[in-house]
Amino acid sequence: MKTIARPENIRRGRNATRPTAVVDQVMAEERAAAFAKRSIKTSAKLSGLKLAISMMDLTTLEGKDTPGKIAFLCRKAMQPLEPRYEVPSCAAVCVYPNMVRFAKKFLGNSSVKVASVATAFPTGLMPLRLKLQEVRSAAGDGADEIDMVIDRGAFLAGDHQRVFDEIVAVKEACGDAHLKVILETGELQTYDNVRIASEIAMRAGADFIKTSTGKISPAATMPVTLVMLEAIRDYFYETGLRIGMKPAGGIRTAKQALAYLVMLKETLGDDWLTPDLFRFGASTLVNDVLMQIVKTVDGNYQGPDYFSLP
Repeated sequence: MKTIARPENIRRGRNATRPTAVVDQVMAEERAAAFAKRSIKTSAKLSGLKLAISMMDLTTLEGKDTPGKIAFLCRKAMQPLEPRYEVPSCAAVCVYPNMVRFAKKFLGNSSVKVASVATAFPTGLMPLRLKLQEVRSAAGDGADEIDMVIDRGAFLAGDHQRVFDEIVAVKEACGDAHLKVILETGELQTYDNVRIASEIAMRAGADFIKTSTGKISPAATMPVTLVMLEAIRDYFYETGLRIGMKPAGGIRTAKQALAYLVMLKETLGDDWLTPDLFRFGASTLVNDVLMQIVKTVDGNYQGPDYFSLP
């Protein structure tokens, strides 16, 4: 694997080299499966469900998105459930760049962030100058966070330096906005590639690393997320820098969300149990978590028809 020098103005660490990744596939899959089997008591479950809501990026990334749809999404992000349930607001809404100014307007002074996908989402197949233009436009319209996609073709062709350099350039174009780097793990083929791509992204300046666009299957899986969490842990041990994690796509139930939180706690510890360092990509997940909160509090299960679509 090619050695990549890390510019000093991007990340500081003891060294700027990366060994070739070797991930134990059997161990990663068995350990990830074990997290889904943990039993969680009712009080801890309710706290975990509310924490999961606070970590959600409510997302709409469709060609039929309108300002009215964005307004509805923003209202749900600010108050996911009626006040008596004491459910926190979501972390962010995630939209296309041309919807950023509407989301910013509708969210007002709330704590909910505006995230925007960029860099020719979801393929990443666009000249770099146009990618950077899109990033600057979204950031200029008020995006607090930019979700970029890496060039998977360049990565799989072995041109890791190009992937690294593009992330560096996008990070600079973000200005004050935080950068989430989407690896699109479903196209990376191996756990080794996921580990290598995670390291490239972190060393190039990512504030978060993210599994997927949600447009490719498979999207987030627990073994892939575990590989990425372990890369974050090792990078923290090396540099002292805490990088965030966002699994996105394929997480649809409250039970799955809780299993991810157990995995997060046992791999990275309590410091990462915050929306500042962990997010869920949530388009269908949010309502199942809300249903479980209502059931836990009231003892009655309400069906999906009682909850607005995200």
